[in-house]
Amino acid sequence: GPDAQDAFQADEPVTLTAPLLDRGQEGLRTAVLGGFFADGCDDDARAAVARVAQALEAQAQLELPQAALARSAAFIITASEGGNQYLPLLRTMPEQFEPLSRERLLAGAMVPATWYVQAQRFRRHLQQQVQPLFKEWDILIAPATPCCATPIGQESIRINGQDLPTRASMGMLTQPISFLGLPVVTVPLTTAGGLPIGVQLIAPPWREDLCLRAARALEQQGVVTVAAGIAG
Repeated sequence: GPDAQDAFQADEPVTLTAPLLDRGQEGLRTAVLGGFFADGCDDDARAAVARVAQALEAQAQLELPQAALARSAAFIITASEGGNQYLPLLRTMPEQFEPLSRERLLAGAMVPATWYVQAQRFRRHLQQQVQPLFKEWDILIAPATPCCATPIGQESIRINGQDLPTRASMGMLTQPISFLGLPVVTVPLTTAGGLPIGVQLIAPPWREDLCLRAARALEQQGVVTVAAGIAG
């Protein structure tokens, strides 16, 4: 419920989602995100998306406008906010931070304010651009990661013939969605090689019930992988 002490809360009514989860997928209008999302992943990720799309009877493939720019703007905002949040501690107790994290936070604190303002303006613009998609579709399907889980310590991944840094690239397909503030459930699947991989189910603002309902439908169909001990 509402918290009078939280200046950042949304003034939206609370909806109980649990009673809605077992309605199944009937009536859900689903589409697959292509473009940036299809180009930025490997065959395992595309196969996982195809399995989910088939199960949810996806009816179209769409492009999220300016998704690559959204990722860049998200980097600016998160770097700036993270760096400035920890700046007092970075000044007084720098030794308390892991060296790589310290360098990244310091770099974020030095992001020009004009960049930050422009990124926030772009976010509002893109949110307006995306709204019409949800007049036609309830769920958008996209890969959560560009590839399956990698071995610990692997420094690069190969996506469509290009070597990318693992740490910086694993979030490239979730960043545009988080940037827009959309509700998402990432469902776990298993690749043909037995490794875990995720697929995003993206819903309109304030409609968490839709992505949870779609995830539940996939679970009931046996499409997603459910960890032992939490099934049912």
